[in-house]
Amino acid sequence: MMPIGQRLLGRVEETQNQVAGVSVRTKILGIILALTVGLGLWMTLQVRSQMMRSLVEEMENRGQAVASDLAVRSADYLDQGDLPGLERVLRATSSNHSDVRYIFVVDPTERVVASSFEGTTPVEIVELTGTTPLDEAHHLDYESYGGMTHDFAMPIDGGRLGAVRVGLADSRLSQHINEVTQQLLLTTVLVSLGGILGASWLTWLVTHPIRSLVRTTERVRAGDLSARARHYTDDEIGDLATAFNHTLDELQRSHDALAEKEAARTRLLERLISAQEEERKRIARELHDDVGQSLTSILVGLKLIEAQTAHKALNGQISALRHISSHALDTVRLLSRQLRPSALDDLGLDAALQRFSSELKQRFPTVDVDIHCYLPQRLPAALETSLYRLLQEAMTNAARHSGGRSIGVVVMQRTGSVQAIVEDHGRGFDVTATRRAGSSVGLHSMSERAELLGGQLRIESNDDGTTVYVEVPL
Repeated sequence: MMPIGQRLLGRVEETQNQVAGVSVRTKILGIILALTVGLGLWMTLQVRSQMMRSLVEEMENRGQAVASDLAVRSADYLDQGDLPGLERVLRATSSNHSDVRYIFVVDPTERVVASSFEGTTPVEIVELTGTTPLDEAHHLDYESYGGMTHDFAMPIDGGRLGAVRVGLADSRLSQHINEVTQQLLLTTVLVSLGGILGASWLTWLVTHPIRSLVRTTERVRAGDLSARARHYTDDEIGDLATAFNHTLDELQRSHDALAEKEAARTRLLERLISAQEEERKRIARELHDDVGQSLTSILVGLKLIEAQTAHKALNGQISALRHISSHALDTVRLLSRQLRPSALDDLGLDAALQRFSSELKQRFPTVDVDIHCYLPQRLPAALETSLYRLLQEAMTNAARHSGGRSIGVVVMQRTGSVQAIVEDHGRGFDVTATRRAGSSVGLHSMSERAELLGGQLRIESNDDGTTVYVEVPL
């Protein structure tokens, strides 16, 4: 079982995480509201407590004053035996003081001789003082059905004639305190509402620039480097917006310079590839026209020499030379087609891929190549050449490195793009590691050709084989 301390610590951390996840606006509103309500309640309690002490003290002083005054005035009536007159005085005093609940006078034997009660004085009130001597002034509080009552006893003529008892109710006092408390609470509520409005305005001033800055960063993250943060205030947030804009200016300049360099590199690469293809085409034509024709002439000459001589040893040498020349002619023709396949210029991508698959089959007899090309019409020459080179590299890599026995190629035209897939069922490889190591010039060349065409190249490889996905726009 987890110790209590760890559970408490876990709950504290959980609470901190929850608070940290709340927005800045909510935090500021919560802090101001908590301070306003807390301060208002604390002030209400302090004022209520202070008023209670002050009013209770005032009531005690007033009760003692009323009791002392009646004790002095009652002495003459008691000496004269004028009890009816004394009762009139007691009732008049009771009616003149709204807080007075009762007044009565007891003789030295604690028998009630005059009272403000209309009927009999309640015995429980008379007996409240217990055994307290009549010659001592005292004060006690007790709870009755009407609320708290403060009972004051004052001796008459030092207790010789008895004592006067005055009971003051604190109902008016409590009502007054409750009214003041309600006013303070209402004030707290109004101040809290004002605090919420002020805090809302304050948080808007604080968070609006922050939200604007966040929106700007989202635009920048989406690639809009022209976005700039608005400078609302001259405080720290304004300084942050200014610094952010300066950073964006530097980033924009760096991006423009990089884009310019990339555009120059792309143009140079396009020229290099175009020049490469032109050079391939020239060399292929020279191999076919010059070297090929020369080798053909040599073969024809050797054939004529062989027919005109009857020397067997010489005929054997001539036959060997013809075989070597024939092999050289086949090699020259193969090199010519590999440098620039005439089928690509004359018949298009489908025929060129079919011709290349036949040559690939001759180089790798154990590999079967299955090509499906769904193109309703010929592609632009530059796109056709680049796509052929890309697929040629992918098929060669699959036949040379995968160890598989079959290669599938699919080329199809979609709306606005051409898609091609080259798939083998051999052993895969780690694409990320190979690219990071830079050990495969072929993969790099394929990626560059796809980028130059404005397309995408994706390679997926696992133990079941490798698949190359290419998509280029038309």
